Amino acid sequence: MSKREALPAVGGSSLLVIFAVLCLTIFALLGLSTVQADSRMAEASCNAVQRYYEADTEAERILASLRQGKIPMESVDKNKKDGNIYSYQCQVSDVQAIEVEVQITGDSYRILRWQLVSTTEWEADDSLDVWTGTLE
Repeated sequence: MSKREALPAVGGSSLLVIFAVLCLTIFALLGLSTVQADSRMAEASCNAVQRYYEADTEAERILASLRQGKIPMESVDKNKKDGNIYSYQCQVSDVQAIEVEVQITGDSYRILRWQLVSTTEWEADDSLDVWTGTLE
């Protein structure tokens, strides 16, 4: 009689373990990519907030100079009609700025506008064909 060599038995439990390890590896990679995306998003948010507050601080410095009677920059416009209204803009990013309009009378001042605005031109997106309600 000849002896046969026994083949390793790959049963259902071994296949189940292999499948579980494969699933855990995929979930770990998905979790890692999510953490990296969240990290990039948090960094971008942090930079945006930092740029906003730098522009806000610059706007406050200009306001302080105006209150002292000095016009600090050529970018500060004095209203021609009513000479005590000043307006200026501080860039936050390439597409946003803080616009300020302040009325100064003697020792008092009143902020008429302190607003974050978009500096880019708005363009309508007409690329989507929308049904107008009539048959052609």
